[in-house]
Amino acid sequence: MSFARQRVANADTLVVKVGTRTLTLPDGRLDPAQVANLAEQLSSLVADGRRVVLVSSGAVGAGIGRMQLTKRPSDLAELQAVAAVGQSCLIEAYNRALEPFGHHAAQVLLTTDDFDDRTRYLNVRNTLAALFRLGAIPIINENDTVRVDELQRNFGDNDRLAAMVTNLLRAPLLVLLTDVEGVLTGDDPPAVVPLIDLSEQSASGLVWGDTHSGIALSRGGMASKLEAARIATSAGEQVVIANGRRANVLADIVAGDEIGTLLVGPGSGLSSRKRWIGFATRTLGRLTLDDGACRAVTQRGSSLLAVGLQYVDGQFAKGDVVSLVDAAGREVARGLSNYDSHDLKKLAGLASERIAEVLGHIPYEEVVHRDNLVLVETRKPS
Repeated sequence: MSFARQRVANADTLVVKVGTRTLTLPDGRLDPAQVANLAEQLSSLVADGRRVVLVSSGAVGAGIGRMQLTKRPSDLAELQAVAAVGQSCLIEAYNRALEPFGHHAAQVLLTTDDFDDRTRYLNVRNTLAALFRLGAIPIINENDTVRVDELQRNFGDNDRLAAMVTNLLRAPLLVLLTDVEGVLTGDDPPAVVPLIDLSEQSASGLVWGDTHSGIALSRGGMASKLEAARIATSAGEQVVIANGRRANVLADIVAGDEIGTLLVGPGSGLSSRKRWIGFATRTLGRLTLDDGACRAVTQRGSSLLAVGLQYVDGQFAKGDVVSLVDAAGREVARGLSNYDSHDLKKLAGLASERIAEVLGHIPYEEVVHRDNLVLVETRKPS
């Protein structure tokens, strides 16, 4: 067994995400046999002493099937209504399937606001920890019935949500179950890529298309799974993309078998606070760095100083999370700003000793301190 697969086998906490196509029949109805199969596998993981969270798509698909619709509604109000109908159907199915194994399905509906607000973020983590202690299995989904933007692919078919939950829990392993065997090569016939190191290859450089036909239920695709993998691996976790309809897929993955595609990255394990800064909350402004500042931040682990700033975009307050980008506009880091946007626009490009001259005092020498800064893209020295 390789070292990377051994780390997968040792994972004590898993976040499993299952997509709509894996959970539904071709006509869009929920597949009870597949739900039962997944529930049995999750229960086996818990019996093995592991903590498990399921991020489940399928609410809209289940609603489409229950209401016997022929296609996904385009009207947002109708789409939210279908999600409400399907959500009850989905959680009922999971609960029925888990009860024979002594577990209850605990429905947890989230929105991006729950990740933006630090207090709510911690409340979600505390709730999940309590559910683990009670022996329940959390079933997480987007709160489609109250937030329009989630239905418009704000998370990306729950893939990004699953990665954010992985970081929230500091779970060593994220498993993305889909309807293909993993990341495939462009050969004919295609082959599964067993390992992808995202520290050597950008997720955006891996491009392929979905070729499925039939009723349009899924809003994800491999692109969103790669973005989820980038988020999770950047924080030090591992990701497996595998076929959710493969028999005993979860048991084989945690046994260390070469199932699906394993994605690893440069992350070495971030604190919970830095995970929130870098990968959970939304940024409220953008700071463009010159080449020297970019190298200092990404290669030398330095704080960001005002002298290295070229442009300040957006309206934000002191303590808000901002995006740090290079001259080409590529995001390289995120961090907590020590200044609001009004003052920072005055300080861009100035040496630290001139801050008092402009503001009348020097509250901070650093614009973003290294302790409040998280790299989001690996940049190799030039």
